[in-house]
Amino acid sequence: MNKKLKIGIILFIIIFFGGFFVYAQFYYHAEKTATDYLNGTEDVNVTKISKGLFLDGYGNDTAVIFYPGAKVEYTSYLPLFMDLASRGVDCYLVEMPFNLAFFGTDSADEIIKNSSYEHYFMAGHSLGGAMAGNYVNKTDYNITGLIYLSAHTNVGTDVPILSIRGTNDGVINLTSYHEAQSLIKNNFTEVIIDGGNHAQFGNYGNQSKDGHANITAKSQQDQSVEAIMKFIESLT
Repeated sequence: MNKKLKIGIILFIIIFFGGFFVYAQFYYHAEKTATDYLNGTEDVNVTKISKGLFLDGYGNDTAVIFYPGAKVEYTSYLPLFMDLASRGVDCYLVEMPFNLAFFGTDSADEIIKNSSYEHYFMAGHSLGGAMAGNYVNKTDYNITGLIYLSAHTNVGTDVPILSIRGTNDGVINLTSYHEAQSLIKNNFTEVIIDGGNHAQFGNYGNQSKDGHANITAKSQQDQSVEAIMKFIESLT
């Protein structure tokens, strides 16, 4: 290998990783309405674990493992999942490397290995949903159901799916979303929230290219929790 080629390769590596580092520094931060829950509530204890946060309510047989959306701080989803945990479904919010779920697709392995629930549900928002679906497709662990928030599968799966999205979602690619339904081999439940958008499943502010929501984040999250509880109860 000549000297010029070596220098070119080194420069490419420096530019690539430097560019990625800069890219990774810009992400959606959790709002105070979310981080206020970091100390838990009377009904739900919040514990920091190696893979993120464990939301421990009164339930002991069912858990949801959640993968956050791309470049979204994982704590942004505390309001939605604290509500779910307070209703008897323990939740794990996974902290992804660089806030990108494709760097932590197998994160659920450690959580499942170190817990003992009868039922595990995988869930994810946007890119996190796609990676949760990839995990379900390849894991040897038994997953009871898969929950998509403004997301869709890109692999075939026979696990029951709940898909929740808003009518004003400006981020999700609906063509890809509908095409992906042909990969679903088992039951599929779709809930469309009137006036909801892409970002309001979490509390991290407005998202680039998203539509304007005609309802509050709390309303969108309340409707999501009701749909998730109904889905879980139908399978457990």
